[in-house]
Amino acid sequence: MNQAVDLYCVLGNPIAHSLSPAIHARFAELTGERIRYERRLAPVDGFAQGLRDFAAQGGRGCNVTVPFKIEAARCAARCSGRVQLAGAANTLSLHADGSVHADNTDGLGLVADITRNAGVPLAGCDLLLLGAGGAAAGALGPLLHAGARRITLANRTLARAEALVQAHSALAAQQKTELKAQTLLLPDASFDIVINATASSLAGADAPVPASVLRPGSLAYDMMYGPAAQGFLDWASRHGATPRDGLGMLVEQAAEAFLLWRGVRPPSARVLAEMQAQPG
Repeated sequence: MNQAVDLYCVLGNPIAHSLSPAIHARFAELTGERIRYERRLAPVDGFAQGLRDFAAQGGRGCNVTVPFKIEAARCAARCSGRVQLAGAANTLSLHADGSVHADNTDGLGLVADITRNAGVPLAGCDLLLLGAGGAAAGALGPLLHAGARRITLANRTLARAEALVQAHSALAAQQKTELKAQTLLLPDASFDIVINATASSLAGADAPVPASVLRPGSLAYDMMYGPAAQGFLDWASRHGATPRDGLGMLVEQAAEAFLLWRGVRPPSARVLAEMQAQPG
């Protein structure tokens, strides 16, 4: 008797570039889980309907990418503590009774990639996080848990950065991390790690901040991957920083989502190494 194949997807706009189907297909192959994983494009104003349609077709789980992570949190009946803190979700579990459970694995994936795959410690570091949208919101809690000494959240609109800092102020105090909000017009300060969670990479731009934020050998990390991240990575290289794109974050957050859905942790380091070895 054939075992049923469960349906999952990544929902976003744009979506054609997403490597998530390839990652989850490889996870399934290596763990023996029977799943099918698709890309799904939702209209910018049609996320909720896209999610309902997917659920009606038997979908079991959904990853959420730009620009829907904040809306995804609002579509769920139940939210993890990470989602409640961030106000954003990237992993939805769809249940037979029609209920939706939201979680956020972005920050877990980011921290795993920086500390395990790149070998850069977060404990005691000075960190600059650029952006205050869904990607930054999902990352901030796990970055605080990782023990950074100082985190500066910089955003074009200061009020959005301040709101995100306020939501995380109790956690920052508990972790003894200095957490503050600023605009992208930063004063003369430099950081051990600079993480780009803005949409600048989608436009192919280099960096939305001056190079003075970098220290020699700083890790300059773009949450985007592939051609979208290249401008930021080139900027980092030109100014003596160590560039890294978000492919490892993508693989690690996918592994956390796979674990939530299937109860099995896939070999994320192996899959990342395989993807990094592929030409282009």
